[in-house]
Amino acid sequence: MQVTAPKKVINSWAMYDWANSVYNLVITTTFFPIYFLAVTNKPEWNNGDAVPFLGMKFINSSLYDYCIAFAYFIIALTYPILTSIADTRGNKKNFLKFFCYMGAIGCSSLYFFQGDILWLGILGLIMGAMGYAGGLVFYNAYLPEIAAPEDRDRISAKGFSMGYIGSVILQLIGFGLVLGMAGNEGQATRITFLLVGIWWVSFAQITFRGLPKFEKKEAKKTNVLTDGFVEIKKVYQEVKQLPVLKRFIRAFFFYSMGVQTVMIAATQFGSKTLELPDSMLIVTVVIIQVVAIVGAVFMSRMSKRFGNIPVLMSVVVFWIGVCIAAYFTARHKEMGGNAEMPFYGLAVAVGFVMGGIQSLSRSTFSKLMPETKDTASFFTYYDFTEKIAIVIGVFVFGMMHEYTEHHGGIKNSLLSLIVFFFIGLIWLYTALKKQRELVTV
Repeated sequence: MQVTAPKKVINSWAMYDWANSVYNLVITTTFFPIYFLAVTNKPEWNNGDAVPFLGMKFINSSLYDYCIAFAYFIIALTYPILTSIADTRGNKKNFLKFFCYMGAIGCSSLYFFQGDILWLGILGLIMGAMGYAGGLVFYNAYLPEIAAPEDRDRISAKGFSMGYIGSVILQLIGFGLVLGMAGNEGQATRITFLLVGIWWVSFAQITFRGLPKFEKKEAKKTNVLTDGFVEIKKVYQEVKQLPVLKRFIRAFFFYSMGVQTVMIAATQFGSKTLELPDSMLIVTVVIIQVVAIVGAVFMSRMSKRFGNIPVLMSVVVFWIGVCIAAYFTARHKEMGGNAEMPFYGLAVAVGFVMGGIQSLSRSTFSKLMPETKDTASFFTYYDFTEKIAIVIGVFVFGMMHEYTEHHGGIKNSLLSLIVFFFIGLIWLYTALKKQRELVTV
């Protein structure tokens, strides 16, 4: 029977969430989207937001979405290769370090990004996204190795909670810089980008010191360029034989398209569609993070009482309601209404289910997967599924926005996400049904 690792190891593992979540909040969700939209809104660029890049013109918010999709696409393709190397050599920690430093350098480089050097901002954004996403597969793969099955929901939620707390602290520091440097907000924002990189690297050292270094595994793998894809196929074949897990992973694929896209596009929605002031958007995202802490813990406790899959189904239904409410909030704004209070309400709703669905999805997968020492390969499959979902979801969202810019824009793009959530809900229902059938057999 597996025993959960000592408290020091668990805390060291959770600290990486504290370290890297500042990227997800400051760069992906608030400061950078706001800054990117501002510096790419130039009168000489066809009414302000048609940005020229690589010989083409893009709506600035769509260009942002495409860059995120590209970064996750590269990560998805390289995941199998990297984890093949890590799994055969037992050096997950080294790869976690590599992606940590890549992401931190990318975030720090944004300090030098201004509107006239667009390529630097895009390169820094892509490096940050690749560093963040690339590190997560090795970070996640530690969970089943340091936690017994009955403790994984709680420990997974602890990691997310630590991430939310840490990111909120740096978010408030950045907000304080913006307020304290009134009249020079651009410089204050770029300093915040630099602080993200420093924060990420500094606190990650606690993780690197505390996590165990697992021994190299004996394996017959010889070609790291192909063996990873062979492993993905192998895991896929195993998953196909597990009726509950295969239905869950299909559900996860579809609802992740919606969840991750909402998180990436929330600031764009508030800035471009609802025309809310930047300060309000920053405060709103802080609210989301604080509520997410409560949500992650609450979902963990509910899963113990009702089971993981029923709770996930309820959360997905809630996400569908959030998308519908966001659409009507935009309609209300178009008709001359005040969108501030409805947006605050949406922020609380998103925050409550955001942390819960991520934490619970990760722990559900770890509990449904078969007993194996090859955890990195299974979590490569899990993360590969999520990253491809992000690529498709964000790309479709950006494309929908670009093609409907004069007919609803982001507002109509939100409705497209409901389809993803609904398909995910159906697969969750089939997973629950199959799980109950197997229990009664």
